[in-house]
Amino acid sequence: MDKYEFAVLGLGAMGSAATFQLAKRGRKVLGIDQFAPPHAFGSSHGETRITRLAIGEGEHYTPLVLRSHELWREIEKESGADLLTLTGGLIISSIARTAMLHVDRFFANTVAAAEKYRIPHEILSAQDMRKRFPPFRVRDDELGYYEPSAGFLRPEACVAAQLQLARKYGADIHVNEKVLAFEASGDDVAITTDRDHYTAAKLIISAGAWLPGLMGATYAAPFKVLRQLLFWFDVKGPITPFLPANCPIFIWELQGPEQAIYGFPAIDGAKGGVKVATQQYERTTTPETVNRDVSDEEAAAMHEKYVAPYLPDLSSRCIKAVSCLYTTTPDAEFVIDFHPQSQRIIVASPCSGHGFKHSAAIGEALAELAVDGKSRFDLSAFRFARFMK
Repeated sequence: MDKYEFAVLGLGAMGSAATFQLAKRGRKVLGIDQFAPPHAFGSSHGETRITRLAIGEGEHYTPLVLRSHELWREIEKESGADLLTLTGGLIISSIARTAMLHVDRFFANTVAAAEKYRIPHEILSAQDMRKRFPPFRVRDDELGYYEPSAGFLRPEACVAAQLQLARKYGADIHVNEKVLAFEASGDDVAITTDRDHYTAAKLIISAGAWLPGLMGATYAAPFKVLRQLLFWFDVKGPITPFLPANCPIFIWELQGPEQAIYGFPAIDGAKGGVKVATQQYERTTTPETVNRDVSDEEAAAMHEKYVAPYLPDLSSRCIKAVSCLYTTTPDAEFVIDFHPQSQRIIVASPCSGHGFKHSAAIGEALAELAVDGKSRFDLSAFRFARFMK
């Protein structure tokens, strides 16, 4: 039986970051994934993820993303990978909005966080937005928050780079190996996979959509898995207004529809299209039963309701579409905490659809929790106990 100081179960956004951070500290660490990350079965794929410094979900997230931006640049330098691109970010909202994001006061919270942490930003009128960002068909009563330091991350590249560096620092990375069971005792955590048996002083579970199945019925209740759809639509006319130099990432709390939209510039030019998506919270699924295909009907409905009225220069031709999975909690906050039954197991579910931008710093926080029992980041909002009352 192989013995490790630390084991990490699941090597997506959070698991790859935690494995890298532990290995960088010179620790003997095992990372295990049932697939070969980066892969398209979980929550860390789809070419791009938004990153922004002023966080509408709550200002307590901003220290994590500030540190993550520092870490992405360090990882880029060490790995040679292209991970973080700053295009600026535009958030559009209004008093008449009907579409909501994770919290009711997303726009106001964003502005408050920007002011608290002195993040450069502008408040734009509808006229300002029309002049600077012509692709967006905004209404007269809509306002914009523009943050120059926002942009996008390349999730597959982020996962690959951190696993590359984890191996460089001596981590054992086991892919295509499925964990069947784990059990904590007073001395260690025993881990059984479909290949072998291992022990570790501590185990970090960062299994994304597979987390509920690993937690058991008693502790799985707060976690729900939701199917999400991502679409890339063709551009009718010139691509120039949609290129990263001219088009920011965007989040739009719409008037009329029940869901907000978010999207990205055309990062691959005319042939790649413009990625636009919504966030679905109605229907739960599992990673074993989810429909991973996206139908032509779903693409057509997305364009008719959420694209054509707001981004009229995008055609109905869907270049491609993929599905991914959100693992959500009732309050849309993360879970980063010790398992209720064992201080040797750390549960990491920093998701609910807004986790990737924080993942580099969360990996650092998980390493600190595992090694020192505490983190320099304030993780009090992410405790498991709030669901156990």
